[in-house]
Amino acid sequence: MYDLIVVGGGPAGLAAACKAWDEGVQRVLVLERDKELGGILNQCIHSGFGLQRFKEELTGPEYAGRYIKMLRETGVEVKLDSMVLQIVPGQDGAPHQVHAINGKDGYMVLETKAIVLAMGCRERTRGAISIPGERGAGIFTAGAAQRYLNMEGYMVGRRVVILGSGDIGLIMARRMTLEGAKVLACVELMPYSGGLTRNIVQCLEDFGIPLYLSHTITDIKGHDRVEQVTVSQVGPDRRPVPGTEMVFDCDTVLLSVGLIPENELTRQAGIGMDRRTNGAVVYENMETGAPGIFACGNVVHVHDLVDYVSAESERAGAAAAAYVKGIQAEGPVLELAAGDGVSYTVPQHLRVEALAKAAEVFFRVNRVTHAAEILATDAAGKTIARFKREHMAPGEMERVALPPQLLKQAQGPLTLSIREV
Repeated sequence: MYDLIVVGGGPAGLAAACKAWDEGVQRVLVLERDKELGGILNQCIHSGFGLQRFKEELTGPEYAGRYIKMLRETGVEVKLDSMVLQIVPGQDGAPHQVHAINGKDGYMVLETKAIVLAMGCRERTRGAISIPGERGAGIFTAGAAQRYLNMEGYMVGRRVVILGSGDIGLIMARRMTLEGAKVLACVELMPYSGGLTRNIVQCLEDFGIPLYLSHTITDIKGHDRVEQVTVSQVGPDRRPVPGTEMVFDCDTVLLSVGLIPENELTRQAGIGMDRRTNGAVVYENMETGAPGIFACGNVVHVHDLVDYVSAESERAGAAAAAYVKGIQAEGPVLELAAGDGVSYTVPQHLRVEALAKAAEVFFRVNRVTHAAEILATDAAGKTIARFKREHMAPGEMERVALPPQLLKQAQGPLTLSIREV
């Protein structure tokens, strides 16, 4: 019988486990399906991590290494190469069950008072976006290519076209160039990039790689290996415009077309989901709709910065520790909704009475804006808070802090919206 089981040993799981231990939870277990801790950070050998958390610039493995070292200084138990198959929420105060399997222990049914879900996310594949053309070798998701190159030591191609301008795709454009490949173009369906501005500058502009906005790949030629791709401009309806075709001779296509939170276990457990984030619906302390089960990191919503993941996961770890000690957040629930210009909000529910400090709300906008206001409006139409921003884009996550004093004034659901000024 454990006090807390953390599913996932990436940056979210490590931060949650360390925080729960610091809060006095003694029997903590981390289950990780890979052969080592660290998650996706192990293949992110570029710098730019830790500027907020550690006040210095680190690579992904260095950032992960710091948390792994912190974990090893605790008494947290770790099972690597262990696949979680099912989570069964406990009913009426009964312990939760976690079904897992590995080569050493076989099939395990583990009981625990609390669970933190930290499974991260996976990449959207070619099958999910239905690119027409042949099925030759040389088509990779950007993250798979990153693992091959950075961890396995394989060069995946020499002449590359990248579809999508997510952060992983932008970083791989630079990485492939540094390894001697020729990146011919980065092609983005939307009229704006899906990545951070700093990555567009450092990974594309600094290396002279063209970014084609409002374009997509409409054909791939090459039976045994990719030989050519056809890129077409798209109209406002996102359909290809005839006569705008460009042909690139290449041997590799990298797909950076979005990330999907890894939530099969969450759905299977009957936990409420948000169709906009593809993650669990959570409260201000990262608790899901199932009491004692918490979620954090990319399994809730896709983050830009691992520093935010760590902060959010520490909040989940602290809340799980409080739950184990019998302290449960209670009180009236204030609903948070996405209004005009906002794609989603996390958390979706706030228990105002349980807030010790300002509620941190993360969200993404659904269009590029300049000189805008973020408005928090209640059901009576009263604006209880407003925040100014010079620039916002869908590729960059935004956050605001809503003080409890203001939230207590809200009548009914609170809507977060954008107004350009």
